[in-house]
Amino acid sequence: MTAQLSGRLLRTVDTVLLKVASRCNLDCGYCYVYHMGDDSWRSQPKLMSEQIAARVAASLGAQYRRQQTPFSVVLHGGEPLMLGRERLAKLCGMLRAELPHPCGIHVQTNGVLLSNAIIDVLVAYDVGISVSIDGPAGVHDRFRTDHAQAGSHTRVAAGIARLTGRSDALPLFAGVLAVIDPTSDPAQVYAALKTTGAPCLDFLVRDGNWDQLPFGKAGPSSIEYGGWLSRLLALYLADPEPPRIRILDDMMRLLMGGQSQKEGVGNTDYGILVIEPDGRIDKNDTLKVAHPGADRFERQWSILDDPLEDFLESQAFDQYYRQQSMLADQCHDCPDLGICGGGMVAHRWSAAGGFDNPTIFCADQRHLIAEMRGVLARMAAQAA
Repeated sequence: MTAQLSGRLLRTVDTVLLKVASRCNLDCGYCYVYHMGDDSWRSQPKLMSEQIAARVAASLGAQYRRQQTPFSVVLHGGEPLMLGRERLAKLCGMLRAELPHPCGIHVQTNGVLLSNAIIDVLVAYDVGISVSIDGPAGVHDRFRTDHAQAGSHTRVAAGIARLTGRSDALPLFAGVLAVIDPTSDPAQVYAALKTTGAPCLDFLVRDGNWDQLPFGKAGPSSIEYGGWLSRLLALYLADPEPPRIRILDDMMRLLMGGQSQKEGVGNTDYGILVIEPDGRIDKNDTLKVAHPGADRFERQWSILDDPLEDFLESQAFDQYYRQQSMLADQCHDCPDLGICGGGMVAHRWSAAGGFDNPTIFCADQRHLIAEMRGVLARMAAQAA
């Protein structure tokens, strides 16, 4: 988005991923931060300092007053709850002082450290909580292990139970985030995630690209993920009391002429900032999937040295912002482009073509979209 200020166009911010911790208490085998070849996290401080947090809060507050439209800050990592109760409370206090409602503050956590003391802080500052859990123990523990390679499902489930067991915290439970194992049974995963009581389920594909195929995907034309999501769609539509499923809802909404609400599908552009623990400003960190350093700007920008306004007006940010819509030639003529949007930029990468490729999940996306078109056609026929 852009805003007009004093005759100048200024990109507006939609989401800030605030990397408050560069390390994680889990060692998930599919994590793009630690297992996709980029080791820049090693040069970052383990935790964001109070000095940098204060500068971040002040800069974001100034940006909110400048653009006059609300945005969300997501505490991210690593594992953001490694900050501990006292550091977390200070950070949330500084952010909330600068970003009153309707700005949102959220945390994306693996749930292991969701103690009552931590939940107290999140309640005090009205911080939305999303927890990563991949399904039942057998699915979750296959990849979401700790550094001793022990499964984490029992500890994650206990954290969710503490959260949902508190009437003051339950309204903050935004949902759960699951990374798809295409070899798993969607019915078992869906049933397990529903038992968490989450109001919304979000599903992510495994990261990969044309040179490094996602886990479980046999080749560019195979549809393991599209087939899995199509089976999930059937379960979702047959459920009389379903939670929301963001990816399916967004795609169906687009097919019916609406707009998506998150990046990854559709043609809506989103202004996403990533601020590292040392204050460096980076591109969307999922770009690490492409190659080491793909999420770095050529010139280093820092919240400590550069006014956020200057960064948002820079050519560097403008090029990054436009990257989502820089599509491969074959995408422009595709009848599904308005739904797919070209997919995540990181999933388009190949060493030979750079980002000038369709998403590696093109066949999966088109299979799922065809299934959805069929559903809508049957619904229309029944209503006629």
